[in-house]
Amino acid sequence: MTSTHAFWLAGRQATGEAAFDVTSPWDGRLVGRVSVPTEAQVEEAVAAAHAVIDEFAATPAHVRAAALDHVSKRLVERTEEIAQLISAENGKPIKWARGEVGRAVSVFRFAAEEARRFNGGEAQRLDTDAGGQGRLALTRRFPKGVVLGIAPFNFPLNLCAHKIAPAIAVGAPIILKPAPATPLSGLILGELLAETDLPAGSWSVLTVPNEQMPALVKDERLPVISFTGSDKVGYAIMDSVPRKHCTLELGGNGAAVVLADFASEQDLDWAATRIATFSNYQGGQSCISVQRVIADASVYDRLLPKIVAAVEAQVTGDPSDSATDVGPLVSEDAAKRVEYWVDEAVQGGAKLLTGGKRDGATYAPTVLTDVPADVNLACEEVFGPVLTVTKADGEDEAFAAVNDSKYGLQAGVFTHDLQTAFRAHRALEVGGVIVGDVPSYRADQMPYGGAKQSGVGREGVAFAMDDYTYERVLVLTGLAM
Repeated sequence: MTSTHAFWLAGRQATGEAAFDVTSPWDGRLVGRVSVPTEAQVEEAVAAAHAVIDEFAATPAHVRAAALDHVSKRLVERTEEIAQLISAENGKPIKWARGEVGRAVSVFRFAAEEARRFNGGEAQRLDTDAGGQGRLALTRRFPKGVVLGIAPFNFPLNLCAHKIAPAIAVGAPIILKPAPATPLSGLILGELLAETDLPAGSWSVLTVPNEQMPALVKDERLPVISFTGSDKVGYAIMDSVPRKHCTLELGGNGAAVVLADFASEQDLDWAATRIATFSNYQGGQSCISVQRVIADASVYDRLLPKIVAAVEAQVTGDPSDSATDVGPLVSEDAAKRVEYWVDEAVQGGAKLLTGGKRDGATYAPTVLTDVPADVNLACEEVFGPVLTVTKADGEDEAFAAVNDSKYGLQAGVFTHDLQTAFRAHRALEVGGVIVGDVPSYRADQMPYGGAKQSGVGREGVAFAMDDYTYERVLVLTGLAM
């Protein structure tokens, strides 16, 4: 009989009155059974976090850094176990799951380093005007209050890390809500945090269902919300609490631009391989996976067959097999939505070059051309292993095609020309431009977030720490300077 996983309430394990099953999207087997907090237990966690605000903010930096270092080291020690868990509950191929654990290791390590050097302020002399003579301003950053972190299913460990680690680094209590489809990875972080000396109440991991979220979102004791997920849900949260500070990392339909100077066979082989890999990694369930390829007309005819061949070489199958590149989507319903969108595009005139088939929750890696501009596949985030390829006449037309979207998370530009790279940085309406590679590249310490409907604010450890804090100025008077 499967035991029930407890959640973490103010630093200790607890169980509620109800529970739900977590099943594998690959074969439907039971991965774990997870307890659901009662309303009273959620209230207890919020009250505990609110009560410890001042104590946690005053915790010495070395204590917080040591806790973060501990989590980082324990993740290393338990890498294979945790990777197997991610793969089981998410359906992510094991090689990508191992990579996710490695990224979480880095996130906690980065946070420990930032906690030791973070002061977030500066000294400013005020005697630049006569009225400021003998005065000095000191600016420091302080936590805004308790953080409510809401994590998605697609990176069930690392995106929980991106909520928790910056909060601990600045001394802000955090309540983490992992995705209901993949809560077990977030609960593992609770196990590791429980081994540290952080104050009771400074963190909770609550496996609450989505239906309970509105009450948490509106609770005035939780002034900061960090959400990763769909644009529809993210902006609904922001609209419901306009006076709260919200960081929203939302959707995208990442474009990879291949320009005329990227024209050698070696160049095009590289571009095709990278595009095929990162349109399909995580089953395409990444906000920065390659969804659109925009190729200059001069390279289009040579690039397209290379992309199709590279996509067809992707190994689809059992996520526990190290040879597997593409596993199932998070659910059969998710795969059925992708199937519907592809069928809609084909019925509208798109050409299906490969893929286009569903088997349960698995959708075959797919490439289409001539996709009508008004179908979902062209306008929305597919969040599946589907790629569209279009032709552009020159750089300006290619960049205009990237910007012809309500989303603006990241874009990749394959070029060797430095001036073109700087023009792309200036012209593309996205949060990040990756030159010489796909839009799917993310280093966990860099600023990460979008423009337009792809979100508000930035993740990346140091940048999230800024988001979780505010500047407070201290003016000293009567100084001889």
